[in-house]
Amino acid sequence: MRSATVTRNTAETRITVEVTLDGTGQYDNQTGVGFFDHMLDQLARHSLIDMKVRCDGDLHIDDHHTVEDVGIALGQALTQAMGDKRGIVRYGACLLPMDDALVRAALDLSARPFLVWNVDLPTAKIGTFDTELVREFFQAFSTHGGITLHVDMLHGLNSHHIAEAAFKAVARSLRDALEVDSRKADAIPSTKGAL
Repeated sequence: MRSATVTRNTAETRITVEVTLDGTGQYDNQTGVGFFDHMLDQLARHSLIDMKVRCDGDLHIDDHHTVEDVGIALGQALTQAMGDKRGIVRYGACLLPMDDALVRAALDLSARPFLVWNVDLPTAKIGTFDTELVREFFQAFSTHGGITLHVDMLHGLNSHHIAEAAFKAVARSLRDALEVDSRKADAIPSTKGAL
């Protein structure tokens, strides 16, 4: 079973993340930030990664540390759960529509983190959530998950729809990339022999 538990405690946040890559998309995410929990639920549901996140963060300051640190811990958990990456497809991509929003995500579980973020959220807030934190999450997640990640908004008017389409597009891309390749289930998907 490809699974991992990561605990991350700092002066700003106390986090526990549990993931099972070969799951059914079950989720139980409680960070104290409602919109962010909703996005994490989407990430789990559409990637089919079972995910449980608990975060007690310094929300009296703002949501930044909570969102970024959960991204760090989730990326670390993904890395641990993948192990040596033997048998994975490695690459995934998705073109995801959600009402007015159309977002494309493409990723490589390469151990070479890089984020390309071409997403313009038209409002500064979604409810009380700072929209700039969507990018912060994916920056932390891609860095600590060793993911080359490209996210491009092709169309969008509503910030909620755009952000949710981004999370869902990344989730569907992860689902594809994490699948075990039936033709090469015992091989590491690289000519280097390691990822």
